[in-house]
Amino acid sequence: MVIYSRPILGEIRSNEILMLSILAWAVAQFFKIISWAFVSRELNFKRLVEPGGMPSSHSAFVTSLATGIGLQEGFGSSMFALATVFALIVMYDASGVRRAAGKQARVLNAIIEDLNRRQVHPERLRELLGHTPFEVLVGALLGIIIAIWRLG
Repeated sequence: MVIYSRPILGEIRSNEILMLSILAWAVAQFFKIISWAFVSRELNFKRLVEPGGMPSSHSAFVTSLATGIGLQEGFGSSMFALATVFALIVMYDASGVRRAAGKQARVLNAIIEDLNRRQVHPERLRELLGHTPFEVLVGALLGIIIAIWRLG
């Protein structure tokens, strides 16, 4: 049996690309609160844990990962290719599949409101699940900028 002797948390904290990606995610989440406050004129810290909104923290997270790998390992490396494909899938899901699910939730909520007029009380569905393509683009650019700022 092999006993792992290096401190795992220290090793994780020293992973520059992982820390960079977490930073990009956190900055995007901060901007999400700010953009929500600007549009709605109210400060809502629940936006930190709710899906959707401007900018896409998912996009910032995965593009900073791909950009960081590209800067560190080379843009011709297999790791960069893997991270880029992963990023594209995540961004497609954020702007396509999850956004469509949010639109479906909006229609179902209208049906539920109609049913509630008849004294049936099903639970409302969350409508803000995905991102607009613009939110994904801004999140992606934010992730790239943070990666270049930290590693470039």
